[in-house]
Amino acid sequence: MSFLALLFALLIEQARPLSSDNWVRRSLRSWIFTVSRSLDAGHPELAWTTWSLVVGVPTLVTLLLHWALLYFLGWPIAMLWSVCVLYASLGFRQFSHHFTDIREALDAGDESLARHLLAQWQHVSVGDLPRSELLRHVIEHSVLSAHRHVFGVLAWFSVLAALGLGPAGAVIYRMSAWVNQAWRSTDKHNKEWVSKPLQLAAGAAWRSVDWLPVRITAVAFAVVGNFEEAIDCWRNHAQRFPDDNDGVVLSATSGALNVRLGGEALTAQAASDSGVVHDSGPSLQDSESTPGRVPELAHLSSVVGLVWRTVVLWMVLLALLTLARLLG
Repeated sequence: MSFLALLFALLIEQARPLSSDNWVRRSLRSWIFTVSRSLDAGHPELAWTTWSLVVGVPTLVTLLLHWALLYFLGWPIAMLWSVCVLYASLGFRQFSHHFTDIREALDAGDESLARHLLAQWQHVSVGDLPRSELLRHVIEHSVLSAHRHVFGVLAWFSVLAALGLGPAGAVIYRMSAWVNQAWRSTDKHNKEWVSKPLQLAAGAAWRSVDWLPVRITAVAFAVVGNFEEAIDCWRNHAQRFPDDNDGVVLSATSGALNVRLGGEALTAQAASDSGVVHDSGPSLQDSESTPGRVPELAHLSSVVGLVWRTVVLWMVLLALLTLARLLG
């Protein structure tokens, strides 16, 4: 059932992708800030209670509905519910069009347009970013987006679905990501401002939730890419990145594709996440980069191949597990 649900969800998402500002996300964002405004008192203990309520209620509703449908109407209707949840949780096309537009601009030799599209995507000022650094940004943001919008969701969905918890894993992962993003530092005069303990709780929870998926993604990249180099780069260079979880994915990508990533090129990602605009042009140097070739236009095609091979790997593994369960 998990394999079919995932297959149908991916096909529907490719044919009719949800916008990044879809009604599901708007509703859940309203839920997130309604709870935070009601319970946020600036105390660490209450912060964790608030986070648990915000993430736990949608997850519990999803799980109970899955069990109810499975018990009263059978597995086909329960599978349809899983398809709907996965469709709302996955976001392949929510980031891929940015990558495609930038790639087409670079193919046409229009670096100014590519810089503009990158700045628009990540909400930063890229200045006169050199071509190699521009490519590095695009590769890093694309790989991280692929993990957060696709592979992280698949990891939690697959693990909890195997335990009989249906699509609850997809909701846990997606809600944790949205809560962390929504509760990041904002101006105190903003109506969506939350206290520092709540921000810290959301960040810590997100790092814990994403700990296993990033390592599954890194292993998958190694399997479908250059295995030895990906594992070696992961072991020796992941700590060079500001975020430990991001470092695992990006270092494995660097080894799998033999491309130089890291260093201060991630400052734009930090700026994007915090809502601060930086002129990152002159400050992006090669300090603490991973080994590998300087990013080139051909590496963008390699990233596309890496992502799709990983998707196929996931589908094959789920298909084999489903077949083994049926035969067993």
